[in-house]
Amino acid sequence: MTTITSREFNRDVSAAKRAALEGPVMVTDHGEPSHVLLSIEDYRRLRRQAGTLADRLAGPPGSEDIEIPIPPRKVEPFRPLDL
Repeated sequence: MTTITSREFNRDVSAAKRAALEGPVMVTDHGEPSHVLLSIEDYRRLRRQAGTLADRLAGPPGSEDIEIPIPPRKVEPFRPLDL
C-alpha cells in the first residue's frame, strides 16, 4: 500500500490518483493514517463483497443452522426492602 502525507496529497492530487490505480493509497496526517484513496473499480468491488447490512448480520450461507447456546438467566433471590 502506498502511503503519502496530506501535504503531498494536497500538492499533487494527480499523483495520488495515479498511485490509487495500482492499489489503495493511505493518506497520513501528522504521521497517523487519516484517509484511504481507492480507484472506483476497487471501491465497487468492495461494495459488492460487503452486501447489505442485513446480509452481513445474517452471516455466511448455512450459518442459520448454527445453534448459539444461551446461558441460563441468573435470578437473584428476593431481598426485603430496608427503609
